Amino acid sequence: MEQYKDIAPRLIGVREGIGWTVEEMADLLGVSAEKVTQYESGTEEIPVGYLLDVSRLCRVDLTTLISGREPHLKSYSLVRKSEGFSVDRRKDYDYKSLGYKFAGREMEPFLITVPPKSGDDMAETSHRGQEFIYVLEGRLEVRLAGEPLIVEAGDSLYFNSETPHALRGLDGKDVKFLDVIL
Repeated sequence: MEQYKDIAPRLIGVREGIGWTVEEMADLLGVSAEKVTQYESGTEEIPVGYLLDVSRLCRVDLTTLISGREPHLKSYSLVRKSEGFSVDRRKDYDYKSLGYKFAGREMEPFLITVPPKSGDDMAETSHRGQEFIYVLEGRLEVRLAGEPLIVEAGDSLYFNSETPHALRGLDGKDVKFLDVIL
């Protein structure tokens, strides 16, 4: 959980820099003040959707919130296959940001690897925006509001990210996919 401890002070700094209380931030994000406090404490997993909401609300780049470094490219950003910026925010998913060098992004592209797990171990999340998934390898179960959908290599799925969703690899194998959050 070390990564949460690195991100938490940046969340506090952004909020305090704007001059908002925990309660004001919670109200603007549509979450409880308790959740904001938990995320800012660095003791609880911080969902990427929450970080994206904070970055949009506070007009701070997501890369800056996650890494503490500013993206610098404004015309284009080429990320080679071995260069994706690892976003260590969940112990069971491997996130690689594919747009981390580009300043002022309007979408967040990720290369994600999700391991197989039992259906009982799937944890739902939701966040503002829309999401696009394109499966590159394996078979992915996506639960949208409890409804299971099977997405295979070459298939894509576009959905409202406010719909509670959970993911897992199937067939005892990892699944690799592109995930774009708008």
